[in-house]
Amino acid sequence: MGLLEDVQKGAMKEKLPEFQIGDTVDVHVKIREGEKERIQVFSGTVIGRKGAGMSESFTVRRIVAGEGVERVFPIHSPAVVDVKVKRRGHVRRAKLYYLRDRVGKSARVREKRREAKNKNAE
Repeated sequence: MGLLEDVQKGAMKEKLPEFQIGDTVDVHVKIREGEKERIQVFSGTVIGRKGAGMSESFTVRRIVAGEGVERVFPIHSPAVVDVKVKRRGHVRRAKLYYLRDRVGKSARVREKRREAKNKNAE
């Protein structure tokens, strides 16, 4: 194993957040303003993930004042404090770039239905 892999392994997060494309998430991001640090929440739909290992990132899209805003977050960045899933989305593709052309109700993603774990077939 090379020196680069050793350095990257040390900087990677141990516990990765569990989310998929189509999920509506709250991304807690550390913002530095002068001497102070605060946490800002960016809420939206995950429209893509790319990369692997240290360079893995995901894109979150939301609508603000009728304008679409997208933000790309590196998963292993120390600025990304937490990713909380608000609702699971049911999608059939890896990238949801088609949402960029949609407005209003057509831009919604169907919610993944949960099935009962202990189903009795009787």
